[in-house]
Amino acid sequence: MATDKLFNVAGISKLNGEYKVRFANDIMRIKVLAKHGHEDIRLADLEKSVTKLEAARMILALEDFADATAQATITEYLEDKAPKTPAVKATPQAKQAKHQAAMAAAVKTMKVKAVKVAEDEDAPF
Repeated sequence: MATDKLFNVAGISKLNGEYKVRFANDIMRIKVLAKHGHEDIRLADLEKSVTKLEAARMILALEDFADATAQATITEYLEDKAPKTPAVKATPQAKQAKHQAAMAAAVKTMKVKAVKVAEDEDAPF
């Protein structure tokens, strides 16, 4: 996450037909949301100040947010905002070892026929 801010209140609201997860430090945020046209405003006081990600996880388990719409909204938020694990770059040694393993596997799968060479008396050499 880009921020280290902590929040005491979290919930969801609907604006222009779209539900979103909301965060605040005071339950009175309901008045501001309602004033700006939000509908189905559901905010919950949290036990302690937490990050947005922790707050979303907490409200996901609350009974007030057990309906399908709330669960989908919060789950989508968690999927979008969860920290991504960075891809590990392969070192040159690891790349070489992988290449050697691939070559060894390719050699094992090759079909080799034994060819008997007979000397020809009429050969020029």
